[in-house]
Amino acid sequence: MSWLISGDRRLSQADLQQRAARAAGGFQKLGIGAGDVVALYMRNDFTFFEASLGAAHAGAYATPINWHFTAEEANYILTDSGAKVLVVHGDLWPRIAGAVPEGVHVFVVPTPPEIAAAYGIAAGIPAEAAGLTRWEDWLGTQPPLTSAAPPRNSMIYTSGTTGRPKGVRRQRPTPEQAAANAAAAGVVYGLKADEEKVVLMNGPMYHSAPNSYGLTAARQGASIVLQPRFDAEEMLRLIERHKVSHMHIVPTMFVRLLKLPEDVRRKYDLSSLRNTVHGAAPCPREVKLAMLDWWGPVINEYYGSTETGICVWLSAADARRKPGSVGCIQPGCTLKVFDDDGRELPPGEIGELYMRASYYPDFTYHNLDDKRREVGRGDLVSVGDIGWVDEDGFVYLCDRKRDMVISGGVNIYPAEIESVLIGMPGVKDCAVFGIPDEEFGESLCAYVEPDSVHAPPSPEAVRHFLSQHVAGYKVPKIVEVVTGLPREDSGKIFKRKLRAPYWEQAGRAI
Repeated sequence: MSWLISGDRRLSQADLQQRAARAAGGFQKLGIGAGDVVALYMRNDFTFFEASLGAAHAGAYATPINWHFTAEEANYILTDSGAKVLVVHGDLWPRIAGAVPEGVHVFVVPTPPEIAAAYGIAAGIPAEAAGLTRWEDWLGTQPPLTSAAPPRNSMIYTSGTTGRPKGVRRQRPTPEQAAANAAAAGVVYGLKADEEKVVLMNGPMYHSAPNSYGLTAARQGASIVLQPRFDAEEMLRLIERHKVSHMHIVPTMFVRLLKLPEDVRRKYDLSSLRNTVHGAAPCPREVKLAMLDWWGPVINEYYGSTETGICVWLSAADARRKPGSVGCIQPGCTLKVFDDDGRELPPGEIGELYMRASYYPDFTYHNLDDKRREVGRGDLVSVGDIGWVDEDGFVYLCDRKRDMVISGGVNIYPAEIESVLIGMPGVKDCAVFGIPDEEFGESLCAYVEPDSVHAPPSPEAVRHFLSQHVAGYKVPKIVEVVTGLPREDSGKIFKRKLRAPYWEQAGRAI
């Protein structure tokens, strides 16, 4: 029998599917149907799967919200998406209680003991949420929806260069696209529907790739082990205890695993692992090779985006044969390289990467059709990466044309932080950018130019101000308060001159 497992709790896959059907029926009774939104502000939990699968089968979009977000950030997504329902963990409710738009039906879920222990918080439901509808009480009274609509993908909000996240609203897949996507998942994720497997989930499912990976595994009826919070040795213990066969991971986790003492690393039996896939951030060559030496040829890599789908995949064998590559273009996918004048470039020449998986239904940015057109070239889409393709079809990344920072596998857009920081009293102008970080790949650095009216803000004051408006992981690690920021002839801050010394000192030119 297959199970969802979290701490000492278990839920059978059969019960999960039944509960998801009840959620779909309940959502339909609430008037939720095609194209509506069910939002989730919670950590990985059984209810995350129930609500996501239920929304999809009711024809609605499940929209997870990063639970690190402040009330201000959560309010934007709830408002922009037009969410009709919000499902929230009890301990998180007080943080956003005042930010939920009127008319949104809120379901509260008790914070489970294993999550509470992992984060040092109270389990259950706090007094502030006592008046809300309890998910468990409501779900038990709902009739299961038996004639489910063809399922939709989740609508994930990706941070944008304009300073606000954008909802990627994908069309419902055709039966042919759904079949092709399932076949592709068997390759790039290693999740094959006809195989028994035990999946370990420790990446937050408010992110696109873990969300897709986890829900794909659930739809296939896999056993899924939820690690409440990533801890390197605890992950090894869970692999051994549950005989985990499949995982989705990010390079920062590799770094932390490799920092474990040798005796700890050798202590656990990892022979059950058959397929571990990573993406979401660049993986240093030496880290990848060290992990392959330790775990063997079970580590594969992918490259893609929420908008395009996964178009590139790298096997463990090719990682040694093609060091530095993120993989080979996959069947059913197109990837082309263009220069700034729109000329398609041949193999070996560096330019902006445009790609798309044909089996992924097309998308638009919710309420922002014009932004969808801005990132396209024909039916191909750019996510702002610069790179090249070799004669064998293997893709190499060089740089990012846009300013996105990937820290620990999390996408952070400086424009969003700058748009908040520029409103701080005493700040005349600012620049936020990524700098090297040994553990997270990149971390944030902010340069602040004070105005002539107020006393210059301290770095601590800058960080405190930002922490009131954006999630903690978006608060820069380094803040420099300086006058006379370097500028281009147009007056725009010359970020490259600010970034370059940090990268050159780390031996990595940009």
